[in-house]
Amino acid sequence: MGVTVSKDDIKRVKGMGCLQQKGTDLFNARVITRNGKITAAEAHRIAEGAEKFGSSEMAMTTRQTIEVQGIPYDKIDDFIAYMAEGGLMVGGTGAKIRPIVSCKGTTCQYGLYDTYELSEEIHNRFFLGYNDVKLPHKFKVATGGCPNNCVKPELNDLGIIGQRKPQFDAEKCKSCKICVVAKVCPMGAATKAEGEKLNFDTEKCIKCGRCVTLMKCPFHAMTEEVTGYKVTLGGRWGKKIAQGHEMSKLFTSKEEVLDVVEKTMLFFKDQGNAGERLSDTIARVGFDKAEAMILSDELLERKEEILAR
Repeated sequence: MGVTVSKDDIKRVKGMGCLQQKGTDLFNARVITRNGKITAAEAHRIAEGAEKFGSSEMAMTTRQTIEVQGIPYDKIDDFIAYMAEGGLMVGGTGAKIRPIVSCKGTTCQYGLYDTYELSEEIHNRFFLGYNDVKLPHKFKVATGGCPNNCVKPELNDLGIIGQRKPQFDAEKCKSCKICVVAKVCPMGAATKAEGEKLNFDTEKCIKCGRCVTLMKCPFHAMTEEVTGYKVTLGGRWGKKIAQGHEMSKLFTSKEEVLDVVEKTMLFFKDQGNAGERLSDTIARVGFDKAEAMILSDELLERKEEILAR
């Protein structure tokens, strides 16, 4: 078929969320979802758009957007307008915050917080609210409801993971023949030898909360100490892989987590060099210094100055 679209136009529409199918004048347009969720009416609209403007084929991306395939270059603007009429937007590319990814923690038996609610707030406040803010590179956020890490939060620039920290009181342990706590622990952090009290290894505990949520000790020897959010910074996946650094604080409110998301983005814009990922910025600045800046209010105090650059 060959390519007749200019390189400048290919680059222009890529910034709009439309990626060229190699060797053709056809493009794949990424329709943004609310972290993987859409209504039946929205699904109908996307399907109609795929038939009307594209090849009738659609694919899910790793960031939970719906990619409508095979759209001719001269129909891209019409397709975007058609999506907008249905309350949908096309995008998700460029050196900015990318679509938020969420697990199903809201409805999953292992979920420790409402992942849909939190991820939608991040979507509205930052993906939409910061959509025009240029960053040094892409910035990815994932919300995971528990340490199962189904959406790999620790491999995102910022990952949020539900945590439920248990508290063991050996005085209340009755040395039951069959210990429900030891039985349900997936990590072997809670073990029990016959005739002895429960042994609880806090180093092995991943704070999944199963020992106080799915199976509860009838004598209250294992209880919930705190439920909150673990936040990791500087993860990445691709040609270069980096595991996110765990922040030293376990956050206990949604508002704290939302502030950390904003301050991390401000830190990245303030301290990052063009073309480097957050993992590179943290490696250069040092994690201890980066965390101290993000935990303080200094970045919020300079917010207008940082965003004006």
